[in-house]
Amino acid sequence: MGLQGSLFEEVPAASPFDEGESDAVDMSQPLAARIRPRTLDEVVGQEHLIGPDKLLRRMIEGDRIASMIFWGPPGVGKTTLARVIARQTSSRFINFSAVTSGIKEIRAVMEEAESYRRMGKRTILFVDEIHRFNRAQQDAFLPYVERGSITLIGATTENPSFEVNGALLSRCRVFVLHALEVADLRRLLERALTDERAFPDMRIDVAEGALDTIAAFANGDARTALSTLEMAVVDSPQDEDGTVHVDAETVAQCTSKKLLLYDKSGDEHYNLISALHKSMRNSDPDAAVYWLARMLEGGEDPLYIARRVTRFAAEDVGLADPHALDLAVSAFQACHLIGMPECSVHLTEAVVYLALAPKSNALYRAYEQAKRDATKSVAEPVPLQIRNAPTALMGNLGYGRDYRYAHDAADKITAMPCLPDSLRDRTYYEPTDAGAEARFAAKLAQIKEWRAAHAGEWESTVDADADAGASSVKQKKGN
Repeated sequence: MGLQGSLFEEVPAASPFDEGESDAVDMSQPLAARIRPRTLDEVVGQEHLIGPDKLLRRMIEGDRIASMIFWGPPGVGKTTLARVIARQTSSRFINFSAVTSGIKEIRAVMEEAESYRRMGKRTILFVDEIHRFNRAQQDAFLPYVERGSITLIGATTENPSFEVNGALLSRCRVFVLHALEVADLRRLLERALTDERAFPDMRIDVAEGALDTIAAFANGDARTALSTLEMAVVDSPQDEDGTVHVDAETVAQCTSKKLLLYDKSGDEHYNLISALHKSMRNSDPDAAVYWLARMLEGGEDPLYIARRVTRFAAEDVGLADPHALDLAVSAFQACHLIGMPECSVHLTEAVVYLALAPKSNALYRAYEQAKRDATKSVAEPVPLQIRNAPTALMGNLGYGRDYRYAHDAADKITAMPCLPDSLRDRTYYEPTDAGAEARFAAKLAQIKEWRAAHAGEWESTVDADADAGASSVKQKKGN
């Protein structure tokens, strides 16, 4: 048990989950820990999982618990639910650290859990931040999960599809926990003010609207809400009869800086950049600016956003507005030169402009189609007529033979083919009629009409075995 004491927390079923547990309150613990729910009915939020007749509630009340993963943002009750499950199912509860534990420690606690299983005692192993375990560490759980030595409950803020290996994930049911609503947090705060474990022997008077301010500030995080309430209570004065008065000014000081949920390498990072991109694509400047602000105020590197905005200018606007790329590159340069917070307005200018610009993905589609041919078809040789011939030998081999210099032609165009023979009829760029691209479409239509009219003016002049796969053409006599 000495090993466990240093690396993971074991909570036997009889304590602290016993109804007869001590009434003593450890005021050194944060408020969120002091008033942690003990039953499902005390849990706030997650009605889609633990509401009446919902799946997880039925599993818990029917004592049909299987290994599972809780996926959700911080402070929504992942640890709390795991503890409630252990209490309600009379299981041993071990809180395992994904930060400080290695394979040796995993196997030690697994073997002990197997011993308890043989005695008919179930062990719930709770692994917070399970995504921090590497593949080998996650694999170490597998045999014990399969044998039923443990019931694994993992918690993660990251998408388990990417962060939990497939073998372990296939043996667990994934439950998605949502950020708490403001009404949920308000109810939680009200309960904290009446819970004898929260502020024992204290009378607290909270100004009207203060709890709503804290609930909105917490951004769906119960831990943040309770920590902010505790800070406000501690910082508020007591009157002569011992009542603590939490006024609006104190709450305003405690909520002066909202911490946005954002992880620059995690799932929310990709969710927010996707939201920005799709809002611009959908010509919604208000939504685009909002998602931009969410990223910048959450600490995102402005250069990352600028790179994505520059990509958007070519991928989603393209030649419908050629100026869009200039503006995006200018915004990127501004971000590089002056940084945050000053460059926020430059990115806003680019984002709003791109949201309102005419849209065309013709360039993106052109490249993707050409890429498929380039990577999946036979790598055709470059036609001889458009090869350079810097040496006499290359000239003798036909390099550059019959090349036609377009500037010498009256219309600055010739019938000389530039694609390999097998791709001669391919069309990659298909312009739209959006914005300035309509002019490019008209010009391209004229070029294709001219080529169609002069298509017969060229014929192959290279012997089939002179350069297999290459072609060279020359104008017919008289042209």
